[in-house]
Order: sequence, then structure tokens, then C-alpha cells
Amino acid sequence: MENLYYSLKVVNKRTMAIGILFFLSQILFAQEKSLTGVVKDDSGMEIPGVNVFIKGTKKGSITGFDGKFKILGYEKTDVLIVSYVGMKTKEILIGEQTHIDVVLQEDAQQLDELIIVGYGTQDKKDITGAVGLATSEDFEDRPNQQIGNLIQGKVAGVEIASSSGSPSQGLSLRIRGTNSFKGSSEPLYVIDGVPTTDTRSLNPADVESISILKDAASAAIYGAQGGNGVVLITTKQGKVDGMHVSLDAYGGVSQVWKKMDVLNGDQYRELMTEMGRNTDWDQYNANTNWQDKVFQDGTTQNYQLSLLGKSNKTKYYVSGGWIDVVGAVRSSEMTRSNFKMNLDQEVNDWLTLGTRITYSDYSDISVNDNSPASNGGVLIGAINTPPVIGVYNEDGTFTSNPFQNWENPLASTDGLDRNFNSNRMLGNAFVEIKFLKDFSFKTNLGIEQSTGIYESFLDPYRTSYGRALNGESISNVGRYSYQIFDNILRYNKVVNNHNIEVMAGHVYQKYYWQDNYVTTRNFASDGITTPNAGSELITASASASEKANLSYISRLNYAYNDKYLLTANFRADGSSVFGPNKRWGYFPSVSVGWRLSEEGFLRDSDLISNLKLRAGWGIVGNDNIGSYAYLGRVGSGANYVIGGQVLPGIYPSTVENQDLQWEQSEQQNIGIDLGLFDGRLEFNVDAYIKRASHLLVDAPIPTTSGFDRAVQNLGALENRGMEFNINSTNIDKNDLKWTTNFNISFNRNKVISLQGEEVFGGYINDRDNASIAREGLPLGTLYGYVFDKVDPVTGRALYLTKDGESTDNPSADDRTIIGDANPDFIYGMTNTLTYKGFSLTIFLQGSQGNQMLNATRIEGESMNTPSNQLTTVLNRWQKPGDFTDIPAVEASGGVNNSRVSTRFIEDASYLRLKTLSLAYTLPQDLLDKVHVKGAKVYVTGENLFTITNYSGFDPEVNTFGGDNLAKGIDYGTYPQTRTLLLGVNLKF
Repeated sequence: MENLYYSLKVVNKRTMAIGILFFLSQILFAQEKSLTGVVKDDSGMEIPGVNVFIKGTKKGSITGFDGKFKILGYEKTDVLIVSYVGMKTKEILIGEQTHIDVVLQEDAQQLDELIIVGYGTQDKKDITGAVGLATSEDFEDRPNQQIGNLIQGKVAGVEIASSSGSPSQGLSLRIRGTNSFKGSSEPLYVIDGVPTTDTRSLNPADVESISILKDAASAAIYGAQGGNGVVLITTKQGKVDGMHVSLDAYGGVSQVWKKMDVLNGDQYRELMTEMGRNTDWDQYNANTNWQDKVFQDGTTQNYQLSLLGKSNKTKYYVSGGWIDVVGAVRSSEMTRSNFKMNLDQEVNDWLTLGTRITYSDYSDISVNDNSPASNGGVLIGAINTPPVIGVYNEDGTFTSNPFQNWENPLASTDGLDRNFNSNRMLGNAFVEIKFLKDFSFKTNLGIEQSTGIYESFLDPYRTSYGRALNGESISNVGRYSYQIFDNILRYNKVVNNHNIEVMAGHVYQKYYWQDNYVTTRNFASDGITTPNAGSELITASASASEKANLSYISRLNYAYNDKYLLTANFRADGSSVFGPNKRWGYFPSVSVGWRLSEEGFLRDSDLISNLKLRAGWGIVGNDNIGSYAYLGRVGSGANYVIGGQVLPGIYPSTVENQDLQWEQSEQQNIGIDLGLFDGRLEFNVDAYIKRASHLLVDAPIPTTSGFDRAVQNLGALENRGMEFNINSTNIDKNDLKWTTNFNISFNRNKVISLQGEEVFGGYINDRDNASIAREGLPLGTLYGYVFDKVDPVTGRALYLTKDGESTDNPSADDRTIIGDANPDFIYGMTNTLTYKGFSLTIFLQGSQGNQMLNATRIEGESMNTPSNQLTTVLNRWQKPGDFTDIPAVEASGGVNNSRVSTRFIEDASYLRLKTLSLAYTLPQDLLDKVHVKGAKVYVTGENLFTITNYSGFDPEVNTFGGDNLAKGIDYGTYPQTRTLLLGVNLKF
């Protein structure tokens, strides 16, 4: 004791106090055993905020930022419960262990439990409408440059068609079929509560989840804008304590997956001689493969840095990204820079503030496809340009077809300097207040501002077209602004077994467009490329338009005893695009659900873990018809002469229609959700009928009005279909897990009413329209002649008349239905296998039963102009007695032998390996040495192989893009590319 007393005297007071406390704590803690551990996810990252407690007691701990926990006092027989939201709960017998490392796996069923719906969220078990969901799990190891790629093949009932594979090309999305003739059939996109029409500039790496409201019962809350379905995109937020830094980078190469066989130099010269094109071939002795000149190895590089986390009551997500894509077709490019910030601040128990801000700088260089070679079409030019010429003349100008005045395809890719650039800011700020215990009020202000600038310069030297115009410069500036202001009041109350949620709100939206366009020609040189250097003004215009919507919304969600569910929506919309007589539209919906699995006779079932029946009805609308459709408008250009001077004049261009109103769609939907074997097998099926009415049609009117046609609400369409979705956990044992998602969709479209009219579209150069809309037929019906055979005597193509006779001179009345671009069904299947640190994703996507008009073949087999042809013409008719399906040459330039006909209709069904990705997560003990919390490397292949009978470049294209009428036409369209990417993901 004396030694101890002496020691205490020679230390200062602070050290003495610390020593005493430490000494006492050791005495106290020695009475209880200490259990420590670390909780991580399956990628090796520590998880803060995990609940760790001893089963049957309140004794436990919560993991800190480093994922560590410590529990004092336990018995060997105690069981440790480790739980975290979105993760599978683990139970661990402590036994002799004093330190336990726990790895938690994500629980997809929990993660999907809360689903974003219109103006709020809802538990998955309480959903009564048809809602598709894709989460960040579906996007993992599948780098993409567009949002549409993330949805394709993932959600039943959603068809995504790319009009081309160009890096600059957007995607056309159809939810349960096409719903309009003249109006848009694109769904409404809502990003973090702000509606938008442009998703190209959104970085897919920022997306947390995508909810797709497919039926009217779900989409009616968006009223006039929900007629084509709604895609709700939610971006990432900070959810866990501390700051987490993630760096993603990938790069790769791409190629077109198929080329066409065309005539070589000798075969071309023989064909031209047969057509009577005799010339001195010594000066045209090259053998150029133009596809090799046009197609190239494309490259992709992408970098994404993000910070997310939670500190006290602040949640944040900040990211920046840059992507650069050089296409597989010469001169096609796309570059995008993104900045994203999401911030939520819980000021106190009743007040929360938040903001979502996205800024993007987007630019691209597009390629002239979907056109014949004579109009500068690059893809058809690669087929039709004679192989006997080189790329450049001796003076450096581009070579031309020696028999026609159009240049080789590189004049289109390289001879025109062009660029499109867009700067876009999308954001919102909100305030949410909780009051009177069961009430909350949220006010939100959102904006979108974008400026798009297209500039091009055709110099007066390198191309024949440029020399003819003495150069041409184009500048087109478009500006768009959008505002949304919504105020939402909610009431949530649970009384015994009754769960009630009531929502009511007000929404105001304002749109504004402005466009300026100027074209000048006659340039003295290529030194100055802007329009001011041209001495001849060709076009100068400026226009502006605006639109406003005012809406009142309401919703009731009711659940009794967690078994009987009801959702009812009502929205009243007023739109400035309609006349005073029909300005307001009213859009109600109701849906019900019955969770049979909660009934006594199924609650204890070992087989059925979930069984829910759903049924819904609703009406939604579409006002995407132009800002001033109901007004009697005037046109310019009706100039007149007074006193020898030309004065500007105007003329009536459209007739007024004060009764013009909403296109609307009425839907009925029934569905079943079934879960078996404790959720290891999930099955969803939906059946629907969707009838769109009051569709806008350009129909005849009495000529006494001064017009012969006017836009009227006369049309009607119907879509019927079924959707099936299966999720299964096939193996989940030890370190091996195998899951499968399969979905398949059937849709049948039919025109119900066109007031006896027929509407044509899909014009093929120098020939006919290839699409028709007619009562009783689906949109996407292909129209033309029925090819019979080649006359073995004359070599002329023979066609069947409407009376069944064979002739080489059919009339326009002999045209009939020759194909259907609509698939019998579309489908997708994803298999994911994980074993220890490895994961393999295999994604297959396909379409079955759809037909395509291969108009590229029309240009490649016509033999009516001195252009190169496909090698199929080697089997052409050449002398009487030849039996073949390829007609003779038409040296006169006629089109009889290459009419739009069944000869060029092909089965465009396909099955495509859309994604194959192999990833490896590095061991955490190795990463700890370099202070990295997670690292994953992966290699991903896109469009690696395609099984199809289609003979064109690609079956997954459409020349006319999102055109509702003209579908299933391939006219020299930029194909999808095969891509190989190598990437890495680092977490700090």
C-alpha cells in the first residue's frame, strides 16, 4: 500500500483520476464476459447501424461506423440476433466464441417492400394496381448509357424499341401497346417528382429504382399525362451513417455484329454491262468495300465518382460522371457530363427540407441513316456505292457514283461538320411538415431548363453538294423551360385493424418552348463557318409556344386487417391546349385487393407464403397534341403584290375547333400475386383491356367551311393483353446462390374507329407508303403488293391482283395487307449466380412473331439504277427459261421489280444475349491492407449473339422511331452493336 500511495503522489491530478477510473472499470467489467464482432455485407463493406442483440432479451448493441459491436455479459447458450433493414436477419449460437464476424445478405423481398407510386410510396404487399419495378440490383454489373436499357426485358408489358443503335439515339418505350394516332404514345417520365420528356441526359448510375405504373388504377393520379403509363425514376440517397465514397470506371470496344454481302468490283462491272452501262472500266478499277470504310471499332469510356451517407439528421448523395462514346459507324459520337446532388435535412421531428439537383452537358454527332444513298443515307450508301471507285478524287474531294450524282457515304460522315449540344438543369426543392400527429403537408417546387444548339457547316469544296450550294451553314437554337408547383396534404391513421391514408393536393405546371433557326449559303471560303459568313440568307425563323396545366388530385388507401385493400384516385385536369368548351378532364380510378394468404385457412400454409388477388379500373388521358390545336391558326407565305411591291401575307391554315378535347384511355386490370416456399418462388400475372377513345384524327369536313380536313376527336383503339412474371431462388445453399427472373407479355392492338378513314405512313423512297391504319386492323400493319413469282419468260416480277390474277402491272387498288409489325409476344430472362466473391449475370431478351419490311433489300435488289447491289442478285433472271425469285434488271429505272411487297417482308423474331457479365469481389482482408472498403472488377458483354432469321443488319430497329403508325420498317437503319466492357468499382 505504501508503494501505491507513493506512486499516486508523484502523478498529477488528471492522470490520477484517469487511472482510478480505468482501475475501477477493469474491476467491474471483469465480472462480465465481452463479445465483440464486425458486421459486413457480402461485398465486404462494414455496415453501421445494425441491430445486434441476444434473443429473448433487451441486451444488445448497434454497430458503429466501422461495423463493429460489443456486448457485455452473455451465456454460451445464448443466440445472437443480427438484423438490418433490407438484409436477411441472422441467428447465431454464441457457444465458445468471443469474436464473431457476421456477413449479411440483401433480402430482395424486404428491399422491394416499399415501392414508389405517384406522389408517395406504398408497401408492396398493399399494392392493388399493376406496377412494375426495377431496382439498382437489376442494374448492377450492367453498365449502360441510357435509362431505357435498364428497363428492357426486365418488366412485363413494357416494350422498348430503339429506332437505331446510334449513341445519340433515344429509346421509344410502349407500355401495354400504342394508344394514339397523332399524339405521343411515350409514357410520362418523372424524375424525383419532376416530370420530363428527356431521359438521355440522365446518368443511369444515379438511379436507385424505377417504378412503372402500367394500368389506369395506378397512373390515374397523373390524369391527363398518364394515358401512356408513367415511369417513376428515383435517384440515390444517403441511407447509412458516415461518408461512403464510390468510384466506378469502365471502358470497352464495340462493333456492328453483322455485315451485308455485296457485289465486288468484277461482279458490279458485269451487272452494269448487263444494264447497258458500257464505259471505260480501266478508270474504275478499284475494289472498295464500303462497309469496311463506314464501320469501325467503337470505343466507350465512363467514369463516375459518388459520395453518399448520413450525418446526424442530414442525408446526402453527390455524384459526378463523364461518358464518351465513339460509335461503330464512322463519325457517330456522344459525350455527356453529369452532376447530381440529393440532400435531405431533418430540422426537427416535424420539419424536413430537401432538394434534388441534376445538371448535364450533353453533345452528340449523329449519322444520316434511314435514307437512300441518293439522299446521303450512310448505311444504304455502304451497300449501294459502287466498289470500283476509291474514297477521294485526286483533288481531295469525295468520289461519286460514276453514273449518278451522289457521293460515296464518307461524304455524309466526314464531309459535313455538325454537332448538337444540350445543357440541362433539372431540380426541385421541398418542405415537409408533420403536424397534429397524423397529418403531413409537403410543398414542392420543380424546374427544368434546357438549351439545345445544333450547328452544321457544309464547306464549299469537299462535296459536290457543298460546291453546288457554295457552302451552307445552319444554326438552330431551342430553349425549353418547365415549372411544377405541387402541394400535398396527407392523413395517416391506424385504428384497430383499419389502416387509412388520405391524400389531397394541387398541381400547377407551365411549359415554354422557343426556337430560332437560320440557314445561309454562298460562302467565299471555309475560314468562317457560322451563318453570318454566308452571303445568301435561305431561312430565318423564330417561334415560341407555351402550355399550362392546373390539376387537383386525391387518393384514398384503405386496408382492413392487412387483408382487404382499396385504392381510389381522382384527378381533375385543366389544360390550355383545349378550347373553353372542353378544357377540363376528369380521371377517376379504383382498385381492390384481397390477400388470401392472411386468411385463417392459408395463414399457416407451408406451401403458400403470399397470395393476393387484384382488380382495378380507371381512366387516364393524353394532352400531347400541340399547344394551339383547337385554335384557327394562320400560316405565312401568302405574299401579294401591290404597286409592284411584294408584301407579306398570311392565310387561314387550320379550322377552329372549340370542342377539341382530351384523348382518353379506359382500362380494366385483374391480377394475381403468388408466393411459394417462403418467397423462394414468386409468380405474378395480369390481364388487361385498354380502350383509347376520342383520339385525334385528321378527318374530312364539309368544304363549305373553307377547308377539306380538320383534326377531330374521332378515333378509337383497343389493346388487350396478358403479362406473366416469375422470380425464383433456385439455389441458396452455403456460398452458392442462383436466382432467375422470367417475364413474357402478350398484347393485341386493334383500331376500333377511324370514321371510315384510312391513314397511311412509312413512305419508301420513289415507291409507296408501307403502313396503313384501318378499322379492325392493328397499328403497325404493313401494306403493299402480294409478290407472286418471276415470269420465266420475261424476267418481270409478277404480283397478284385483288381478283387473284397474276400480272406485272398491278394497280394501286391491288395493294393489301402484307405483314404485321406487332410481335406475338416479347420476353426477357435474367439468371444471376453468385459463389463466394464471384457473380455471373446472363440476360436474354427477345421478340417473337413480328414482321419487318426490309426496305434495305429493296435498294439492294432493285437493279434499276447503277448502284451496287447485294450478292443475292447473282441469282437474278438473265435469260428466258431461268427460274428464280430475283427478277431481271430494270435498266429503264422503273420500280415494278422492286415494289413494296411480300417479297421484302421477313420474320424479324429474335433472341438476343443482351448481357453477359462476370464480376469478382476482392477479399476484404486483402483490401484492408490498402485501406479500401470494397473492390469489384467485372467484364460485361452486350449483344454478344443474336438468333434470328432476319437478313438485314439488325432485327431490333425501326426506321421511323416512335411513329405510332409506321412500325416494322428497316430502311438503312444504324444497327445495334456488340460491345465488350471492362470495369472496376471501388468503395472507400
